[in-house]
Amino acid sequence: MEIFWYIAIGIVLTIFFILDGYDFGAGIIHLFFAKKEKDKEVITKSAGLFWDSNEVWLVAAGGMLFMAFPTFYASVFSGFYLPLIIVLWLIVFRAIGLEFRGQFKYQMWKDIWDKSFGVSSILLALFFGIALGNIVRGVNLGGVNNGISVHEGHYFFLPLWDSSFSPLAEHPGVIDWFTIIIGLISVVTLAIHGANWIILKTNSTINGKLKGIIFKLNIALTILTIFSLLVWQKVNPYALDNFNEKPYLLVFPLIYLTGLIGMFFIKKIKKDSHAFALSTLIIVGGITSSLASLFPVILPSVNDTHEHLTIYNTAASEYGLSVALTWGIIGFILLIVYFIVQKRLMAGKIDKMDYGH
Repeated sequence: MEIFWYIAIGIVLTIFFILDGYDFGAGIIHLFFAKKEKDKEVITKSAGLFWDSNEVWLVAAGGMLFMAFPTFYASVFSGFYLPLIIVLWLIVFRAIGLEFRGQFKYQMWKDIWDKSFGVSSILLALFFGIALGNIVRGVNLGGVNNGISVHEGHYFFLPLWDSSFSPLAEHPGVIDWFTIIIGLISVVTLAIHGANWIILKTNSTINGKLKGIIFKLNIALTILTIFSLLVWQKVNPYALDNFNEKPYLLVFPLIYLTGLIGMFFIKKIKKDSHAFALSTLIIVGGITSSLASLFPVILPSVNDTHEHLTIYNTAASEYGLSVALTWGIIGFILLIVYFIVQKRLMAGKIDKMDYGH
């Protein structure tokens, strides 16, 4: 039952990053490359028509995590309290940037909320990447200091950064040079994904230019990926052991590699949906590879005093998991129905669709 819930939550989180990921990416492209008012308006619309339905998947993932792995939920929501509050505010400012932009026709008003949308999007992509970096790096569970545990074994609290800015410190912060690298990978990946979404859903005048931008971003992503794998071995020498012991798990890095290689042919890809599918593979492959490298661990401990948090020592009781299964299936069916209806209503290009201001 624990494995079922682990897979189910992984799927829901992956769907969230695929769907809301293109919103983040559209915001990044909007911030740096949209110069004409017409392009700004249509790119804003490409995210604004979808963001609220896409974030339902994040809410669902949080609810499922609470039902299935309450100890892990309690641990990370207290330990990562500061970055979670930052993410919450960024989600708020991104949303009001999208919704407030069209309320008045004054250029200064539009510029303010354009910046809110763009800056919030790039910082959200960065912080979600940093969050993944923290998960694969591990945290000081129990707040061990000089071999003495200050808290319970599942509890921790991280500052935003510590003075060493190192992932190898006894008390690493949320932000260090390793998590920044993972954060940059997230920013570049979602910028590629968002650019593909804009090409797929709009007739923006920068669509032709975006293919060249995607190609350059993919070069940067390839370099960052190789570099991150090298430094990950320094941060966690056992990071790739699961792939050696269970070779079938290599299917997940291959998914990532397929998307990464495919994006180098972006200028030759005729169907916009194919390019979007390739950037989706990068996201799917990246998340699943990270989870596969850790399994069954879901939060590593960087000290030897407390054991890692796993799907087994953080799970609810068997009865709780079985009850959660019933309601989880009902909720998932409703999510799928909602998703299908919304996507059918918003099918095709959205340039002339009413945003509803």
